[in-house]
Amino acid sequence: MASVATDTQPAQLPAYALFAALLAAAGLPIYIHAPKFFVDEYGVSLSALGMVLFGLRSLDVIQDPLLGRLAEALRNHRSLAVATGSAVMAISMFALFAMTPSLPPLVWFGLTLTGVFTSFSFLTICFYAQGVAKAERLPGRGHLALARWRETGALLGVCVASVAPVVLTAIMGKPFTGFAICFALLALGATVAMQGEWRTTDTNRRSGFGAILKDRVARRLLLIAFLNAAPVAVTSTLFLFYVEATLQSPEWAGPLLLVFFLSAAIAAPLWGYLAEAFGAKPVLLAAMALAIAAFVGAFFLGAGDVALFAVVCIVSGAALGADLTLLPAMFAMRLGRIAPSAAEGFGLWAFVSKLTLAFAAVTLLPILQMSGFVSGELVNTPHAIATLVWLYAGLPCALKGVAMTVLAGTSLHEDDES
Repeated sequence: MASVATDTQPAQLPAYALFAALLAAAGLPIYIHAPKFFVDEYGVSLSALGMVLFGLRSLDVIQDPLLGRLAEALRNHRSLAVATGSAVMAISMFALFAMTPSLPPLVWFGLTLTGVFTSFSFLTICFYAQGVAKAERLPGRGHLALARWRETGALLGVCVASVAPVVLTAIMGKPFTGFAICFALLALGATVAMQGEWRTTDTNRRSGFGAILKDRVARRLLLIAFLNAAPVAVTSTLFLFYVEATLQSPEWAGPLLLVFFLSAAIAAPLWGYLAEAFGAKPVLLAAMALAIAAFVGAFFLGAGDVALFAVVCIVSGAALGADLTLLPAMFAMRLGRIAPSAAEGFGLWAFVSKLTLAFAAVTLLPILQMSGFVSGELVNTPHAIATLVWLYAGLPCALKGVAMTVLAGTSLHEDDES
């Protein structure tokens, strides 16, 4: 019984925020930094890097359910598995940014990023699965309380990792070497902080993909996750093009991205508190409506409207904080009832989330190119700009609207698992 008392103390939760920051630092920021680093340092072509990144994204989509099964198989040895995964991720990051390639740079790029992203995916699945067990031992609405800490840490990790190389440039001559060293230290600290949290879950409760996919609520939440993550994939893919061609202010892209993620980080705990007071579903629906309002605003902007677009970034970033906090918490609550070990469930969750990135990569850019859009041109045709605006602002509105409809028609308390 003493262990239960220890688990219910909120002092444990900062460790989850720290580990979430570690994972976030290995995600989106690496997609931003790594290609430019290899172009500048080794002269690798952008098209070749793009093909490798597409291949890695495809591998991610395929391997996540398999990594979910692996995490489930290793649940009785999760502490060792997580320590090993953290070490692989840190070593791969160091090799990517701080070592001279011992193979052709493009091959080195692919191999090291495979190590980073595979370990990142495995650790993410283990982390969210463990969160289900942790939340069940917390008082009150444990899933929402844990999600507040976890997603706020993740968003702050994205912000810091995105700007760290710029800051380190002023401190040392090789900022990415410093980034790799700092990342390794963060990996060590986060792994140590979480060491006592990797507990074996109840093995008597059924698990596996079947238990999840047979459950109507879980299926609906996975569909909502896809529909709701797709707008983020769309806007992430087209953000730089929108700022460059529609606003004609490419120099503001970095600060605007930081504003977006900081808004999400600040808003995430506030959405969590609102959900605890009024329920996760109505609060998430309100956040989705707020996101649609922000995307509608992006329809009417043009050259030089940086300040107005900053407002769009603040509002849409705040809405993203709800998406990242509440929807995983709702899925985790359901897994707590139907598949408490949760590893395979979050393997499916990761699969669905990354499928949106593949969707964006294989559809949006070809459509934009067919419209006659040319990246880097000071002036594009009105048809090309209109296509960009409709894809960047219109498509997310439609996808969010469908997600809201599905969520509104979903009962989160159904006992029917057919």
